[in-house]
Amino acid sequence: MKILILNGPNLNLLGRREKSIYGSRSFEDYLEKDLIPGFPNMELEFFQSNIEGALIDKLHEVGFHYHGILLNAGAYTHSSLALADAIAAIETPVIEIHISNVFAREATRHVTYIGGRCVGSISGFGLESYRLALQYFERQKPNKVGFTYTKA
Repeated sequence: MKILILNGPNLNLLGRREKSIYGSRSFEDYLEKDLIPGFPNMELEFFQSNIEGALIDKLHEVGFHYHGILLNAGAYTHSSLALADAIAAIETPVIEIHISNVFAREATRHVTYIGGRCVGSISGFGLESYRLALQYFERQKPNKVGFTYTKA
């Protein structure tokens, strides 16, 4: 099962930025020590960019043949109709991820343009939000031909 973990702006600074909100662990450390060993039957690919267009390009690149995408769009969650349109345009199911509980933060973070285009959203469990999303995909049953998913 092939899964893309797609992180947006400023998430390259995890472990160094706003530790009271995002924690003191880097994403690379979490990926290498927890996610990859914890999901040996998954092929996990990781991509991070601070550039909206690069995130859209990556969604287009994998969005018709991967089994799932975990997308932490960072602040683009609250502003990007282009990312929402890219998610709607692809066939691969996407789960919206947030490390912090966006609904316990500023009112502008309560709005998500991408959430309605995703199969679900996970918010507020720190880096463990990624593990929870991978568990969802792990429980899906691919058929003989490949993974199928019907968007609502």
